[in-house]
Amino acid sequence: MEGRQAQRIKTSPDPFEPFCLSQGFRIGDLIILSGQAAMTEEGAVVGIGDFDAQAEQVFRNIARLLAAAGASLADIVKVTIFLTDMQYFPKVVELRRKWFTAPYPADSIVEVRALALPELMIEIEATAIAGVRKQN
Repeated sequence: MEGRQAQRIKTSPDPFEPFCLSQGFRIGDLIILSGQAAMTEEGAVVGIGDFDAQAEQVFRNIARLLAAAGASLADIVKVTIFLTDMQYFPKVVELRRKWFTAPYPADSIVEVRALALPELMIEIEATAIAGVRKQN
């Protein structure tokens, strides 16, 4: 597709800058976000040892990046959720009810031994299509 460009999604400050990666890209209406963890815009970890606080921060980060790309949580069509302990799966279902609306995004949930920083308990990467109208 000639003329297509990937526009970098970036907030200021950018907590990902020290790690040499982009927060995400928008290609046309397609938005691909890097995995979001429980970090402030300045890169400080939120809620050490507190899954609920970390999960809330992750969703706030996703919402902020989508807004920077001209989209919202309602535009998400796929998430991949990484947990350091699958015991939090029931809480993930609650979070989906709180932050998303039906029809809910497609989803993969994976337990991992560790995330980028040892204090992190959850990371979510998201794919969205700006302005999409999902139907049941």
